[in-house]
Amino acid sequence: MARLPGRPGARSTRHPDGPRARRTYDRPRGVRGDRTAVGPAPGDGGELAQGRLRSALGGRSVAGQVFVLQVVIVLLLVVAAVVAQFIQVRHDSNQEARNRSVAVAQTFANAPGTAAALRTAHPTAILQPRAEAARKASEVDFIVVMNTQGIRYTHPKPDRIGKKFIGTIAPALAGQVVTEDVDGTLGPLVQAVVPVRAADGRIVGLVSAGITTANVGGAADQQLPLLLIAAALALALATAGTALVSRRLRHQTHNLGPYEMTRMYEHHDAVLHSVREGVIIIGGEGRLLLANDEAHRLLDLPEDAERRSVRDLGLDEGTAALLASGRIATDEVHRVGDRLLAINQRPTDLAGGPPGSVTTLRDSTELRALSGRAEVARERLNMLYDAGVGIGTSLDVTRTTEELAELVVPRFADFATVDLFDAVLNGEEPRQGTELRRTAVVGVRDDAPLYPVGKQIQFVPSSPQARSLSTGDAVVEPRLSEAPGWLTQDLERTAQIVEYGIHSLITVPLRAGALVLGVVNFWRSQKPEPFDAEELALAEELVARAAVSIDNARRYTREHGMAVTLQRSLLPRRLPEQTALEVAYRYLPAQAGVGGDWFDVLPLSGARVALVVGDVVGHGLHAAATMGRLRTAVHNFSALDLPPDELLGLLDELVGRIDQDETTEESDAAVTGATCLYAIYDPVSRNCSIARAGHPPPALIGPDGAVSFPEVPAGPPLGLGGLPYETAELELPEGSRLVLYTDGLVEDRDRDIDAGLDLLRTALSGAGDSPEEICHAVLDSRLTTRHTDDIALIVARTRTLGADRIAEWLVPSDPAAVGSVRASVTRQLSQWGLDELTFTTELILSELVTNAIRYGSGPIRVRVLRDRVLICEVSDGSTTSPHLRYAAMTDEGGRGLFLVAQLSERWGTRYTPAGKVIWAEQAL
Repeated sequence: MARLPGRPGARSTRHPDGPRARRTYDRPRGVRGDRTAVGPAPGDGGELAQGRLRSALGGRSVAGQVFVLQVVIVLLLVVAAVVAQFIQVRHDSNQEARNRSVAVAQTFANAPGTAAALRTAHPTAILQPRAEAARKASEVDFIVVMNTQGIRYTHPKPDRIGKKFIGTIAPALAGQVVTEDVDGTLGPLVQAVVPVRAADGRIVGLVSAGITTANVGGAADQQLPLLLIAAALALALATAGTALVSRRLRHQTHNLGPYEMTRMYEHHDAVLHSVREGVIIIGGEGRLLLANDEAHRLLDLPEDAERRSVRDLGLDEGTAALLASGRIATDEVHRVGDRLLAINQRPTDLAGGPPGSVTTLRDSTELRALSGRAEVARERLNMLYDAGVGIGTSLDVTRTTEELAELVVPRFADFATVDLFDAVLNGEEPRQGTELRRTAVVGVRDDAPLYPVGKQIQFVPSSPQARSLSTGDAVVEPRLSEAPGWLTQDLERTAQIVEYGIHSLITVPLRAGALVLGVVNFWRSQKPEPFDAEELALAEELVARAAVSIDNARRYTREHGMAVTLQRSLLPRRLPEQTALEVAYRYLPAQAGVGGDWFDVLPLSGARVALVVGDVVGHGLHAAATMGRLRTAVHNFSALDLPPDELLGLLDELVGRIDQDETTEESDAAVTGATCLYAIYDPVSRNCSIARAGHPPPALIGPDGAVSFPEVPAGPPLGLGGLPYETAELELPEGSRLVLYTDGLVEDRDRDIDAGLDLLRTALSGAGDSPEEICHAVLDSRLTTRHTDDIALIVARTRTLGADRIAEWLVPSDPAAVGSVRASVTRQLSQWGLDELTFTTELILSELVTNAIRYGSGPIRVRVLRDRVLICEVSDGSTTSPHLRYAAMTDEGGRGLFLVAQLSERWGTRYTPAGKVIWAEQAL
């Protein structure tokens, strides 16, 4: 027999648990092992016997394993018996309780006198003693008699009489018997409810009897000790059987203990069969002495390879020569079949051992395959990482889909297409059943016969895309040429796709929560293998990450569209008609988000015009809505003909109140940071009054083209409060261009306001003469090449109202002077060719001048302006404002302002440092 080197007495046997040979050891009687001598030493018999018993009962020996198995079986049987007994006893107890409750209830209900007692005036006095006596006799817990409404007449606890019965009585009122399990005042119990019928068959009452489940049964307490005694006997028999088996095993193994045998076997098995390397031992004559399981697998050795020459084992010449030579080899690679084996070989006689060699074999093919799979896994992890940082860089739906397609081509697929519902592109929630639009197409080539970008697609129900949309699950078509559902989508185009070489497809739905936004298609053409399950999982993970970004972009598109719509609805759609200024404007929204910039041109009384430009810091719906509120407030305040500083003061108080309201509502969307510039130009005096609240200063282009930035006191932004605003008075020659703008034009993250003002000066210096040309020049300059904020720009060229269009008279404080005023106005209107307005104008001025003489103070002046409308103004030194009222039939006066309001298109009062002006306008 072949002996294992270093172990005399080793022989080869077939192990029943493995395909190859295991090693056991024969030991002659009386020969000592490595650690334990055979036979007990003097004085060690008791300790040795106890140790063997512990070994026998331990789980490591065969006897110990049998003992543990027997104990487990006995315990399982005992537990099963106890559970079965408990269930049976519980069932019997419940059934007994139901039967007894029904029997007692029916007996009492049918007892003579029960039905008659229910019809008496005091049924409790008759039935309570009977019920208690019947309850004690029948050993139930309660007997309750009640009327048809469930009101108790009897109860073991008298305080319960007269109260509502707890239980189901509807079936009993219909003539049936009701049994149910309830948790009543006496604990868990079973109760029965039966009807009480009168002689004519009518149901006149109900009887309920019940018994707690604790008062029935009891067999379990008597049978449980028997089960425990049987279990103890079974365990005792198992222990005795284990001891007999252990003794028999020690006899058959020549008194080697189970521990020693187990240890030797485990060491041997770990060395030869647990390693993932092939181990072979070759004798000095070139014969195979030992080969473990891995060596048999790697070399594909025959079953009877042991004791045969290595040259007769069917190995290739190079490998057989190396094994037969016995020379030293380190990681020498040989091809054996379809494997590449790294062979390490060492002779065994270097330290005086027996002749031969020990060889280890390692399958480098699998290592290379594992390395390749690790590389694939690393690439997929990198792709997932790139998807996390590379998809969703913008809040544009189309660009996000393109980023997904660009990421996977060609790293994962040869072509990638993304199809979205049209509603998603518009920022709305998708509607199932509608057409999809191809949003992105990326491939290794540009001539693939796939649907182009922008194509509307209606997928047929059998297509993988339609199935993916309906189920929400990814679908893989490994072979498109054999996929009839996909082929029927478009017979001509699908045939072209197959002919082109695209042979495999993965379709993954774009899901964001419960919404399905569209589908993503991954196509393969260059790699011959079809998509597999692992690639399907990777595709789902990629699309899941992209779906979040696409849905975020969709939501942003919706909110951005709402904000843009709101902002455009709040900005002026056309400029009002006026002759004081020639105005041109431009508005550029921010490249991302919607801001709160606004502007207005507001005609005022006396042919004056107000220019306003403002900015609410921030973006989004809140900024746009706040801008609308401020613009409306400016419209209202301007109607009061207030000076710029007073108007900004009122606007500052309004913003402060808005901020307080927002803070009260626990919102962090405060308006702090809003700025405004308000200017009033008078074409008669060519005076321009300007005040600003934290806004950039205006620019002024003189008639000669010189650009300057007038000194206008900079007040604090709106909403801060605490400081008054100041007004700057400028006299503008005719033809001057006043330029108002928001800070987005001259300031950004990379440029401070001073540099922006210098660029603006340069742009205005080379601009044309008209406001339109100036707007073009500013927008074509470097100021707007990379704007991150909204830009509002207004350019106004000043005009003057000629002296030939103005008539003015000083009126003495004498009622007789009214006639001379009427005569002067009549002559002036005749010179202007407005004779048809003579009557109404005389009447309006007569009333206004009379009021000024009667209620005002001097000096009194009358001014008539011929503009787009005929303007009549009467000024005096008083600050008392007249008001319109209805005069009674008996009043002699009080109808003057009413006549003025009826005869003019509009009228009003404005205050000046010297008093007030009452004005009225008539259409020409």
